[in-house]
Amino acid sequence: MNFGKLVSVDVRTCWADEARDFTPWLATPEGIALLSDSVGLGLEVDSTEIRVGPYAADILARDATDAYVVIENQLEKTDHDHFGKALTYASALGATTIIWIAKNFTEEHRKAVEWLNELTKGGLAVYGVELQVWRIGASELAPRFDVVCGPNKTVRQAQEERDKQEPSETRALQLAFWTDVRRTLERTGQFRSLQAPRAQYWFDVAVGRAGITLSAVANTFDKRVGVRIYLGNRVADRALAQLLPMRAEIESEIGQQVEWNPHPDKKDKVIALWHPGDIGDKDQWDSLVSWAAEYMGKFYRAFAPRIGGLDLTPSSAADSDDSEALGATAGT
Repeated sequence: MNFGKLVSVDVRTCWADEARDFTPWLATPEGIALLSDSVGLGLEVDSTEIRVGPYAADILARDATDAYVVIENQLEKTDHDHFGKALTYASALGATTIIWIAKNFTEEHRKAVEWLNELTKGGLAVYGVELQVWRIGASELAPRFDVVCGPNKTVRQAQEERDKQEPSETRALQLAFWTDVRRTLERTGQFRSLQAPRAQYWFDVAVGRAGITLSAVANTFDKRVGVRIYLGNRVADRALAQLLPMRAEIESEIGQQVEWNPHPDKKDKVIALWHPGDIGDKDQWDSLVSWAAEYMGKFYRAFAPRIGGLDLTPSSAADSDDSEALGATAGT
């Protein structure tokens, strides 16, 4: 039996730049799922490059309880600048969790993270995560997130107590709802692969392009379900500019008028359809499962082929002009 040697690869060979390369990759369904599994949190990307004063938070996500999570990225060893910015972003954006990713954590910053977790007693959870890339021989590169510091047992127990403010039955409902939606989608034979359902307020389906995702959403607070196309920051303006001229055709195929870019101030863009409904009402359950599965299928058929044909090559100046025009007109 022959064994290969596990070799560490410099992260800069994979992502030359934090903002242009690493953050867009991490914001993809594959990237955020890998980070979610590593830290033990169900994460969904809400926005990228969120302005906070003169700076921008790399990624703003939501966890399974719908609370905000700030993700700060660093492709070198940790420094005071990134730590301070992460704390500032969390304060300004109302986040309850910080995930600080770096190539290496200094002993001083590990201690600072542990001290902050102990001090806040679960009011704020901070994770220190080292980014690694490995390969065996000529195999494909394998990124890995290693949690080197984070909430200790006492802090995690405090977090659990805090999370109990949201009834546990809500998460059970979410898991059961997405299980039924996934089962219904499987029966259509339309999707090559479907993710395992999780106890969270969304369910993603890949559409074949990085930074673009089809999602179903069940909002237990507003009592509505929805289906949406999420366009990540790095491709949002280019993608939306090319999809908007197809709006009439797409809505005709879906059979409904759809919200296009309802929040033009955000860099990430959303195309969504909403339906009133409470998954906590068993009398509505079957109809809501059917509605979600039906429109997931319609959105997929209408959008996936068009998304596959988009030209998402960056074009700097043109992107800036498109962004201003889209912000002014797309939400109408």
